[in-house]
Amino acid sequence: MSLLNDRLDALRGPVPAKGHDARTLAALTTNPGCSRRALLDAAGIDKDAIAVHLGKPRPLAKSSLALRSGAIFEQQVKADGGAELLRLLREALHLPLPEAAHTDLANVGTQDASLQVRHAYTRTAILEAVRSASPARTLLDHPILQLTVASHPVYLEPDVVAFQIDGVFHIIEIKSFAVVDGQAGPAKVGAAVTQAAAYILALRELLENEGIDGGRVSHDVILVTPRNFTRRPTASIVDARKKIAALTRQLSRLTRVEPLLDALPAHTTFDLALNQDKRPTRDPKELAAALHTTTTRYMPACRHFCDLAYVCRSEARDEGLIDVLGSDIRDDLGGVDHIGTALRIADGTRTPADDQADLAAALRHAHAVRTQLRESA
Repeated sequence: MSLLNDRLDALRGPVPAKGHDARTLAALTTNPGCSRRALLDAAGIDKDAIAVHLGKPRPLAKSSLALRSGAIFEQQVKADGGAELLRLLREALHLPLPEAAHTDLANVGTQDASLQVRHAYTRTAILEAVRSASPARTLLDHPILQLTVASHPVYLEPDVVAFQIDGVFHIIEIKSFAVVDGQAGPAKVGAAVTQAAAYILALRELLENEGIDGGRVSHDVILVTPRNFTRRPTASIVDARKKIAALTRQLSRLTRVEPLLDALPAHTTFDLALNQDKRPTRDPKELAAALHTTTTRYMPACRHFCDLAYVCRSEARDEGLIDVLGSDIRDDLGGVDHIGTALRIADGTRTPADDQADLAAALRHAHAVRTQLRESA
């Protein structure tokens, strides 16, 4: 493992590895076919810094107003020792008792070692709850969990961990997007549940390291969101098993990066060559060429979760890849990887393969309709 770490360190250069959080881990499941992301994430490379240096940064995912609104809603749900949250839990989980011990770990530990100390307190509180002889129900606010990613520990902070009276833990995610008439945007729910899946895996890892059944952590996520167009919260239970399985596969993939490293040219590095002022000095063209030696598969959804999305989109456009048109068109044009190829099949200048007869007929029909419309315009 030390040899592998040395190879990954050489890719990154003489800078600390950039750690993961629940959002970056959740992003791994969105485009599992991207070897570039798997390689850079395993090496802890700052993808945003690369994108900025290449002149193609990703815009901020959320506005300051949206972030502030989310923080206000979370404070509202957790106010008064979690009284409102406990009410929601009683409804969602059918809790028989009206009270629960509420422990806020936000201010535990010193500023220098807050994550490590809060993780230690979290671990102690969870193990005490598990091993308690008397029935206990605990709300852990701002806990810190730890998940092993590519042989390195990553600290994660769920919104809340709830310990149910029957011995089952639940992860609670508080989000500020609204649930209207019992429905919410599938993309937003999916992102929240995938993020919670990382917390579930971390909590299961904590228990299993102590010889305790990881099945005591529920695969159901309790999602707390505003109801309709009000600020009144509501709780929904969402099954996260598919997200957990997908994330588990991707985390396993990060530990098998040797083939990706072996495919790189010798002495490849993504070192930005920072000067004394921490400014990158490496030639952007040279860095772009190094990045191009990795295999990527861009899709429009990458813009929502990957810092390198606009770099990869530019590459895909330059190469005329079908992927830039979206997954629906890519699936419809299965077997055709380039836009130019599809256009030549459509205008009859390229003979389709035997298994592309139906596709060719559809493309030529669309081309004929387009030609007629242009001529009649």
